Amino acid sequence: MKVCDILRVKGSTLFTVAPDTALQTAVLVMSEHDIGSLVVMEYDKLVGILTFREVIAALAKHHGKLDDLRVQSVMNSKPLTCNMETEIDEVRRMMLVEHARYLPVIDQKMLMGVISFYDVAKSVVEAQDFENTMLKAYIRDWPEETEKSTP
Repeated sequence: MKVCDILRVKGSTLFTVAPDTALQTAVLVMSEHDIGSLVVMEYDKLVGILTFREVIAALAKHHGKLDDLRVQSVMNSKPLTCNMETEIDEVRRMMLVEHARYLPVIDQKMLMGVISFYDVAKSVVEAQDFENTMLKAYIRDWPEETEKSTP
């Protein structure tokens, strides 16, 4: 299974912000759409990612106030990325090693979507469920052995 398989099922809805967006506005967008990340784009170029992790760190650092903060001041400016052909096992490894919950998907310098740790876990569980169903059907339909008569 590859990243393109997850995006095909998930859909291509994508939320982005500009680096100079007020952090308060970005938080409202994340809350309104119940999402954990926003891709930060400057024109057509990926320049970072804002996740709830960066927002919480900013809240802690600024004593609960987001006044006058801009996305660019708190975003991760070097997000881990993958492409459409990246295997899911590799994505899982990358996410675990780097503690990344969200990966922008880039294909030929174009942003194709974002996959989350949840998306990856869901796809793995669904693949395992399908495999289990197929194995159970195979076992259920196992041909019975016929007794061989000896002369």
